[in-house]
Amino acid sequence: MITELTRNTLVLILAGGEGSRLKDLTKWRAKPAVPFGGKYRIIDFALSNCVNSGLRKIGVLTQYKSHSLLRHIQRGWGFMRAEIGEFVELLPAQQRTSEKAWYKGTADALFQNMDIMQRHNTEYVIVLGGDHIYTMDYAKMLVQHVQSGADFTVGAIEVPTEEATGFGVLAVNDDMRITRFDEKPAEPESIPGKPGTSLASMGIYVFSTRFLYETLSEDAAKPESSHDFGKDIIPARIEDSVAMAYAFRDDKTGLPAYWRDVGTLQSYWQANMELCDVEPELNLYNRAWTIWTYQTQNPPAKFVFDEEGRRGEAIDSLISAGCIISGAKVKRSVISFNTIIESHSTIKDCVILPKVRIGPNCRITRAIIDKETEIPEGTVIGEDIEADRERFHVSPEGIVLVTPEMLGQYSFPMDGSTRWREKA
Repeated sequence: MITELTRNTLVLILAGGEGSRLKDLTKWRAKPAVPFGGKYRIIDFALSNCVNSGLRKIGVLTQYKSHSLLRHIQRGWGFMRAEIGEFVELLPAQQRTSEKAWYKGTADALFQNMDIMQRHNTEYVIVLGGDHIYTMDYAKMLVQHVQSGADFTVGAIEVPTEEATGFGVLAVNDDMRITRFDEKPAEPESIPGKPGTSLASMGIYVFSTRFLYETLSEDAAKPESSHDFGKDIIPARIEDSVAMAYAFRDDKTGLPAYWRDVGTLQSYWQANMELCDVEPELNLYNRAWTIWTYQTQNPPAKFVFDEEGRRGEAIDSLISAGCIISGAKVKRSVISFNTIIESHSTIKDCVILPKVRIGPNCRITRAIIDKETEIPEGTVIGEDIEADRERFHVSPEGIVLVTPEMLGQYSFPMDGSTRWREKA
């Protein structure tokens, strides 16, 4: 039954978001293309979940600064075989309707691609965001959708009610049928029988295809609509359809499963730091649920020098291929591939993106260093926040973001400037 359902389902991943809350990390790339966990991009988690769930008809909708995202998908996800009905299809914004407009919202993005959806002729459509970190078997949610006779099903995660004010919150009855949807409510409703716990939308939807077409067409005809799933589509169809919630839980414990919205610098940094735990909730080493990605051919990580005060070492950290820790100390950090850290430097509680070079005698704490940044010798980051604010971006929680531009480093001209910027 599951195989038949997954073969009859189209997955559409919404990957066109700007991700402005990630500040300069998304200045040159879409949020789903931001590196994560040393060797991945954020979108790899949604794509890997699809493949591991047996869902292999996938469309990726892109819009904002999508070049590095498109390049990554073409290089890393081209192993599907179209002749047997598998594909990862790229759907950039093409102004396909009579208005000749870019995507105006998540629902409009699907509406503009309805002819492509119809061509694939599947009975179900799963809609995902491409910017969350988690592992999930979508087939289980699909089965519940079919067995419940739902018109649409919303994936949800249980969160403490006091934290639910930042999410779209589902009110449900005892059968998990949705009775109301509130976007970022001041007083979120609790789950029946679970006071103090609310259901927050994960931005994952399963639709019966005919119902989806009808709903998108009706929404497109409303000039007052913002054409967004959370703001318009879901609230408008709860009363006149069968709308169900699917609570995402860990199969072993029954507790809410791991899911992170990495939409801010703090949450992005924190999710990376969680990977450094002895037994992280997100298990990247689970061979039964591989996270796939595109990766260049790199040599093993290397640790050199063993002298007092000049010893290459890493503690509670992820060190990716191609890295050289040359007489430096790394503690509780994620070091992405092809990074070099030179002698007498100390890196602590940091997320270092690919191809960074950190000079000798540096001390860096609680920082995110963007791709291909070169940190000069003797640089100190994370010890004097006021001094850091003069040179870099500092989040309200004290996480320091460092990019090549902030250090005057460029590699191609943009906006008519004579300055240059590194690749995304």
